[in-house]
Amino acid sequence: MAKKTFSARSFILCIVLTNAALPCAAGDWLTYGHDPARSGWASDEKKISPANAGSMGVQWKTHVDNASFSLSALTAPVVSTQVKTSAGVRSVIYVAGSGGSVFALDAVSGEELWHKALRSMAAPRKGGFQGTFLCPNGITATPVIDNESNTLYVIAPDGSLNGLDLGSGKVTFGPVPYVSPFAKSWSLNLVNGVLYTTVSLGCGNGRAGVYAADVRDPRRPAFRQLMLSGAYTAGIWGRGGAVIGEDGRLYGGTADGDTDPDKGDYSNTVIAASLHDLSIADYFLPASWKYLKKADLDVGSASPVWLKWKNRNIVAHGFKEGVVYLLDGESMGGRDHGTPLYATPRLANDQEQCCDGSGIWGGLASSRDAKGDTWLYVPVGGRPSAHGPAFPVTNGANPHGSIVAFRMVADPATQKPVLQPAWVSGDFNFPDPPVIANGVLFALSNGENPNQRGDESKRFLNTRPAILRALDAATGRELYNSGNAISTWVHFSALAIADGMVFAVDHDSNVYGFGTGRTTPITTTVSRVHPVSGPRNQDELSTSWIGRAERDNEYLRTWVLRAGATLALVLFVAFAGTWAGSREERPL
Repeated sequence: MAKKTFSARSFILCIVLTNAALPCAAGDWLTYGHDPARSGWASDEKKISPANAGSMGVQWKTHVDNASFSLSALTAPVVSTQVKTSAGVRSVIYVAGSGGSVFALDAVSGEELWHKALRSMAAPRKGGFQGTFLCPNGITATPVIDNESNTLYVIAPDGSLNGLDLGSGKVTFGPVPYVSPFAKSWSLNLVNGVLYTTVSLGCGNGRAGVYAADVRDPRRPAFRQLMLSGAYTAGIWGRGGAVIGEDGRLYGGTADGDTDPDKGDYSNTVIAASLHDLSIADYFLPASWKYLKKADLDVGSASPVWLKWKNRNIVAHGFKEGVVYLLDGESMGGRDHGTPLYATPRLANDQEQCCDGSGIWGGLASSRDAKGDTWLYVPVGGRPSAHGPAFPVTNGANPHGSIVAFRMVADPATQKPVLQPAWVSGDFNFPDPPVIANGVLFALSNGENPNQRGDESKRFLNTRPAILRALDAATGRELYNSGNAISTWVHFSALAIADGMVFAVDHDSNVYGFGTGRTTPITTTVSRVHPVSGPRNQDELSTSWIGRAERDNEYLRTWVLRAGATLALVLFVAFAGTWAGSREERPL
């Protein structure tokens, strides 16, 4: 069988949204968001359709040996079909855990095929954000699959780049230093033998920027970096990491920090970098950037999506502000770097709050339908704006969040792209990035508590089990709702679709395979599994670092009791020895 990879040619076939989409490594979901452009569109998927999505159900549920740490648990899944394993040729799903291990599961049965614990050659320092939900000291970047070399690339907690054999988990590349130890890195991307990740937040003293690793010659890997700001916090935060277009450019939105492009500071900016030499090629700086910085409505809360429309390279981006911008990949913000092709009215966040989940988080998605129409899908947190666009199709109240859909059409006067409102979904509490397959849109109502105000332990209160929902991609009508099938909530994750299956994870380190057919799931628990950290109900505090003070108190009480018992034993032995000695010295 021919090997599959993101070569330049197959990459173009994968992400150019043609009227009759060509197959792209059929059944595979090799990277976050399906492709380097982060479209979220499984363009080759034909087994799922609006006609059978209503019969979806959990096919299997597997609990893997990973203890969650604060809000982190498992990365988003990636999938490769036709993998040669010791058990034969399998379709395999891969997830990495916050504890530093990688797991490979049979995509059909959920059986664990192998796991690999990545060794760490450094210890995390204390102070700053280290050891918090912002810098969890574990694996944070979704791995990426290279079918051509039969390799899963993953960044270990100590910042090293590792290549694992897809079938066995054996280390076949590295480990070699890549990013700072215990840095906050985001989903890996792979184009033409070069790996890309982004770093933000200053975790592990890692400088905010883009990091590239050329692994075409595994014995002579080459590394390059692009620093985006003198501020450690101002990197590309979107969970999709580096978004790469067919046009040979890399895109991303940055967070708060210093903003002065003349000095190389690109905070609150959508940047375009050349893949040729990883230099800044262009940028878009919103006219309201000073206000965005003051209100903490920074550009980094979501990942953009790149797409082709009428021979134009388009970048669509939205963030906490609640507005979606269409940018020209050839001229990001026009001559003044501040003029988009198009901007929507505010979709949400009328209260202009930075940190309660309102606005746009996670990432946008795009697809083309059978008619050739280009669609843009946006996860929106919180109530819809009172001043937002009117959607011709609505699907019920949505006080906590929703998915909104637009058609991309030409402005009659200018022929520039504009977004035509199509539909808005029912309630998502809160929405994660959508994915699309054959006319069906899937998204998680992730169930987390997004309110970042106050003591962080409150994030573990009032959570709800995540719900997988399938919607008609043309109308937003609900086709499937997973109900209570998922055990707990999930934070900063995403879905994968491959070969008629939809894959998800939760905070309790469970992996789920959804598909049509069996309604009674197979549940697999590996024998070495330890109890997973995290709340078992919405009123229970986390047993991760959030609850460390309570555990430390309990540990102290236990230590005092043990120390007291030990001291009593020592005193008793000493007294007994003295008493025995006095008996021996007593004259007969």
